[in-house]
Amino acid sequence: MTTVAVARKGSQVAIAADSLVTFGDTRLAHGYEANDKVFRVGDSWIGMAGTTAHFPVLRKALGGLAAEDLRLGSRDEVFETFLKLHPKLKETFFLNPKEDEGDPYESSQFTVLIANATGIYGVYSYREVFEFDRFWAIGSGRTYALGAMYAAWDGKRGAREIAELGVRAGCEFDKNSDGPVKAHTIKLKHKV
Repeated sequence: MTTVAVARKGSQVAIAADSLVTFGDTRLAHGYEANDKVFRVGDSWIGMAGTTAHFPVLRKALGGLAAEDLRLGSRDEVFETFLKLHPKLKETFFLNPKEDEGDPYESSQFTVLIANATGIYGVYSYREVFEFDRFWAIGSGRTYALGAMYAAWDGKRGAREIAELGVRAGCEFDKNSDGPVKAHTIKLKHKV
């Protein structure tokens, strides 16, 4: 799968990801394909975990939203954006929204981290949105990333170093994550 990590520290937020794609037991390492698991939409960087099919779909679907529908500046705005996105995923991209028969809502089938000047957000399959104060990680390497970022948090490292450290820990111990690590840093806006 992957390791994607975000961190917010001082006046910066950062997002980082590994570069490995896997197909069952087959690894498509960096150098065989341009594997960017983090992409830019407007003023936000977005990283995903899940099936490889999600990456072009989410890039195209988010990029196709009108400016008034693509707002990612708060927890509520992220929720509204992904709520508007869900019907498009089903109608245009043929998303299968079923996971289990007893699910309370249709699933969007992906996990997303968003980093922008307002903070860091996580979106899960039922469009649950979380706003993280310090750091978070998704993907198969997330537990290693979370442990590494937790251990490094109180030190002098900045947001980018912490996010990269989390992904490097995922690459070290998770069989489905590998470098190089790619990262992006954004300066936080002051909240009024």
